Amino acid sequence: MQSIVSDYLNNFEPFQLFGLSHWVSIILFFFLLFFLPWFAKNHLSPKHQKTLGTLLVSIVFINYPIWAILELIADSFDYKLHLPLHLCRFANLLLPIAIIFRNIFIFQILFYWGLSAMFQAIFTPDITHDFPHFHYFRYFAGHHLLVITVVYAVFVYGMKPTLNGMKHSFIALNIFLIISFIFNKILDANYFWIMGKPPVSSLLDFMGPWPWYILTAELVALLHFIFVYKLYKFFNNKFKLIH
Repeated sequence: MQSIVSDYLNNFEPFQLFGLSHWVSIILFFFLLFFLPWFAKNHLSPKHQKTLGTLLVSIVFINYPIWAILELIADSFDYKLHLPLHLCRFANLLLPIAIIFRNIFIFQILFYWGLSAMFQAIFTPDITHDFPHFHYFRYFAGHHLLVITVVYAVFVYGMKPTLNGMKHSFIALNIFLIISFIFNKILDANYFWIMGKPPVSSLLDFMGPWPWYILTAELVALLHFIFVYKLYKFFNNKFKLIH
């Protein structure tokens, strides 16, 4: 079993930026982002809305534990690489608390974290494994489906992002950065990409050298937070999605 799982994890076709599988993921993301909330809000009963929402949360949540289990089976789990100390992994694990248990404080954090990282996750995904490898699905479930689930909660469950939530989310982001930095120093790791840039092209490539790109990324994150809040207000005011 160990050798089978190890071979599977380490044998893959390399992901091609804006290749066919990338374009499919982009198109599917935008389709589901608009279709699922619309369909649930207009055609599903509250019971079935909850069922669909729970299914979305479960798919997002489970992808990291499955990965960790596979690495453990393959005897390749590495504390420098596989802990949930990248932002989206941690957000995936928090998602059930926010959505299923309707914890509005955690929801606010995940709304701004998820949507502010959306553009990088869509257009410059930091993955190396192409379709149909597990890591291809893991990445897009952990990033794209996270955003879809948060948007679903806004427009189907009526969970509203707020300006105060934006402040808490930015504070939480910096707390997570500090925690990641501490673990990076202890483990000689590079969680949250704060000790060096990702091994593949990303938006960080345009933000200057280390460590200055961290400060630039802070500003970009804050601007993204403001943008997604304005975007939410625009759609809500225009279409009266939440009363």
